[in-house]
Amino acid sequence: MAVRETGQSGADPGGYAAARAGVRAEGYAGGYAGVPTGGHGGYAGVHPGGPGGDHEGGCACGDCPHGAREGHRRAVAAFLRRRDEFAAGRGLPAAVAHSASASRQWVSEELAQSAEQVAERGRAEGQAWLTGLWRRTAAVVWAAVVLLLLGQALTAVGAGWTAARTAGLAAALVTALALTAASWFHRARGGVLAPVIGEDNRLSTSRTVAAAWVLFVAYSVLVLAGRLAAASGHRERDALISGLDLARGAGIVTVLAALCGIAVLVRRVVGLRVLGQRLQKVRAHRPRAADLLTDDAGRGTFADIQYVVVSAVALVFAAVRLARHPEQLPDLPWGLAVVVLVSGATYLAGKYAEGGRPVILSVVRAREAGDLDGPIRTGDDIEIRGAGFVPPGAQGADRLARMVVRVGAVHVHVPLVPVPGGFRNPTDTLLTVPVPADVEPGRVEVQVVTAAGAETNRYAVDVTE
Repeated sequence: MAVRETGQSGADPGGYAAARAGVRAEGYAGGYAGVPTGGHGGYAGVHPGGPGGDHEGGCACGDCPHGAREGHRRAVAAFLRRRDEFAAGRGLPAAVAHSASASRQWVSEELAQSAEQVAERGRAEGQAWLTGLWRRTAAVVWAAVVLLLLGQALTAVGAGWTAARTAGLAAALVTALALTAASWFHRARGGVLAPVIGEDNRLSTSRTVAAAWVLFVAYSVLVLAGRLAAASGHRERDALISGLDLARGAGIVTVLAALCGIAVLVRRVVGLRVLGQRLQKVRAHRPRAADLLTDDAGRGTFADIQYVVVSAVALVFAAVRLARHPEQLPDLPWGLAVVVLVSGATYLAGKYAEGGRPVILSVVRAREAGDLDGPIRTGDDIEIRGAGFVPPGAQGADRLARMVVRVGAVHVHVPLVPVPGGFRNPTDTLLTVPVPADVEPGRVEVQVVTAAGAETNRYAVDVTE
């Protein structure tokens, strides 16, 4: 993505070197681990059609998972080297080195284009990883079946093999076959994990928790069905059927209904808040297991962590109850069921509370050491102070380069100002941009458009000649 500072003739985009107060450099540096060599061309060592450039250890083409991963790694490493070069004042062409404003704008555009190349490599790597995920998820499912078989064989020593063990193993095989088939049909979307991956390409905590309970209840019913099929006497069959009575499974049925309802409601809440610009969401390159416990920026969140922990503990308890009494649905005690419901309510409240619309609190003229105080004029840098300018998960340079400030009728792309290890501009609370020469003197409105597409309030400032 080439980010050009259109309509800024006469402005001094370079003033951003000090203005661009921090963009979470370390988060971006951590997300971009590796690659392109300088300029707008290809990547060092990337020869998709070159000799020996098939899918060997140095493959960097995008048509295999290893090649996409290696290509992205190299692209990130080269970008970081280039960014740090610019931060140290090296790598500038002689044609722009004499002018601070020209050099800073050139650096910003170079970094924006290079960052977009890295982002493209990241998206290719994410898609290749997601496509190959179905095999790994299927392997995990069958590994769980093998572990169940081993556990049953070990516990059967001395006690003997029972019909309940056979029913449990048969239910596990049926469940594994169903999950494997579903995984193959959704192999381009992550296999078994496809239903729990959200629209932002992250693992959804609410869907994952609900899906775990759905699978467990389905497995429990299959165990009862297996035992019922093997039962020979009327009394035994009647006892197994009575094991499905609501009086025995009221707790687990209530928890299942509540958690499934929370999963549906959370999706609705998040969607409406995004459309109403009260919540900013940016798409991730690929889902990660940590998504279950963290927010979009990778920070651990109390609501998510307690929801996953409490649900997992209750699920383990229910599994133990099923193992002890395989002739009925696990009778989850009401005390534990209420604990799970309280945890779910806390998680839902956290979803309502998170986020917020970006807001401009003030706009002032940027002042460097030695400058005289004065009004805002065309060509001056202005500092936009507020909150929510950088959405969670948008700390990468490709996302930062998409930020735009409307100054009157002119759209000003926020320049990237590198420092060793990251960027000084933009940040979540401060942006520095020039007032373009195309802005007419008088009272004009300033508005920020974030990488997620959310718009701030309009803030009026006076511009003089």
